[in-house]
Amino acid sequence: MKATNTDHLTTVLCLQLAICSSSQDAQRTAFCLQRLVCLHPFSPWSWGRLAEAYLAAPSASSHRQSRPTPGDRAVTRACPHAGEDCGACLPETLPGSPAVPGETGGSGRKEEEALENRLDSLSLEARVKACASFVRTRLLLQLTQSQQTSFALERNLRTQQEVEDKVKGFGFREDTLQLITEVMGEDIVPEKIKDEVHSEVKCVGPAALAALVVASSEEFEDKWFRKIKDHFCSFESQFHTQMQISA
Repeated sequence: MKATNTDHLTTVLCLQLAICSSSQDAQRTAFCLQRLVCLHPFSPWSWGRLAEAYLAAPSASSHRQSRPTPGDRAVTRACPHAGEDCGACLPETLPGSPAVPGETGGSGRKEEEALENRLDSLSLEARVKACASFVRTRLLLQLTQSQQTSFALERNLRTQQEVEDKVKGFGFREDTLQLITEVMGEDIVPEKIKDEVHSEVKCVGPAALAALVVASSEEFEDKWFRKIKDHFCSFESQFHTQMQISA
């Protein structure tokens, strides 16, 4: 049975995500999350998990090759029941985050060291994509916090702080972080967030439904990260020019 509406497709992608995550396939996990983000671009939890997937991916070059496999298409055809939204298949806290405040203890520093070790082994491109995804996570959490109370607000603020610490860990300059924030927040307005939360299930044909999600990681990253990558390319070019002049 093929997916016939956005709820169906969300459930299929969540199933694919669970399969890829359980097999510890970081590249496929990232691609599943990219497709979920296409359906739900204002979900901070999807963006947060995508950032973590970029940190776990072994290399940017191999990650670019992520495309739907025959197995993916088979899962899509075998769509399970509908009625679940994106939040139902995603964790309430980001991967590696403590579930209850105050439980970090001595493990907090260990998590920071683990993050530093992961960053040291990543390419600049992977770090940029992870940082940008974390920045968008923070922006979306900030926008929704005014509508939350009690435990939901507490979780939101705690996650914002965790994300902020991770963003600082990338070591990018302040002007670079400002650019990333501007680019990743271009489409974030309260009206769009409200539409996302109260959106109706879209019942469309298979072709139109497939068009809602990207066909490759390259397509997704070109849409979301192109401006940021161009900034780094320009900066690198200026740096090499200055080095040649000084030499």
